Amino acid sequence: MDKKKSEIRSKQDLQIEALAALEQARAMPHGRARSEALKRAGILQNAADMQGLLFAKRGRPPKT
Repeated sequence: MDKKKSEIRSKQDLQIEALAALEQARAMPHGRARSEALKRAGILQNAADMQGLLFAKRGRPPKT
């Protein structure tokens, strides 16, 4: 199995990492590096949000 697939991080860990990346990006001067850092923070936040949808509690009705 691939190493990336075997590493499953919790939603809380992803949110903490996303907030840290966002704070770091905001402290950077404007430019390409800051844009990339903000993009990475957004991707991490989206991953944290998706974690709840993929592993929904049992018995929960499907979202339409």
